[in-house]
Amino acid sequence: MLAAMEDLLDTWPGTLLVVSHDRYLLERVTDQQYAVLDGRFRHLPGGVDEYLRLADGSALQTSESNPMAASASSQGSSLSGAESRAMQKEVGSIERKLSKLRETVADREQELADHDQTDFEGLGEITARMNAAKDEIDELEMRWLELSEQLEG
Repeated sequence: MLAAMEDLLDTWPGTLLVVSHDRYLLERVTDQQYAVLDGRFRHLPGGVDEYLRLADGSALQTSESNPMAASASSQGSSLSGAESRAMQKEVGSIERKLSKLRETVADREQELADHDQTDFEGLGEITARMNAAKDEIDELEMRWLELSEQLEG
């Protein structure tokens, strides 16, 4: 059930506000994280890791005395972690999309087999939809490979 909810949230086309104690859920389904710290609403480019650093109080005190320096240091030290999480999230999203597209191709193949073989126009339409799904699979697989190489390197 949780996986189904995560898939739904991850593929939601609009904007969502997600409030959760579940770190994995937040990192998987959100692109940006924010927190209320010291009574202020704050963007966390470093995600949950940045929140944990700030919540211990020492980084929060630094940000109160020099907000620009704290922001620059937190972004510099956490940017690669944030990029890595974003890439991992994108890889997961691509894997889910690939699974659905492969099902679509299989459905179109079955539709072709079941369709009246003398209806060339209908067969052409089904084939065009199947080829579009295959093209999208090719593009997503290339992006998946690029991201995987970056995450490994």
